[in-house]
Amino acid sequence: MKKSEINKIMRKYKDIFEDLENYDKTHELPFHRKRIDITLSVRTINKLKEESKRTGKPVSHIIEECVS
Repeated sequence: MKKSEINKIMRKYKDIFEDLENYDKTHELPFHRKRIDITLSVRTINKLKEESKRTGKPVSHIIEECVS
């Protein structure tokens, strides 16, 4: 394979190669989900529940969208 072909593939799939490189280091893929415990005020939880009902999205997706 020519070097130019390799560079073309590396540019085209740059994100995938970075994800695989990160997996080699951490053994975690970015699209896997993990459960964590966090503490929120009752007011914040209620707002998240209201937003979840309004949009039909799970609370975790709402939080991910705000952080990402």
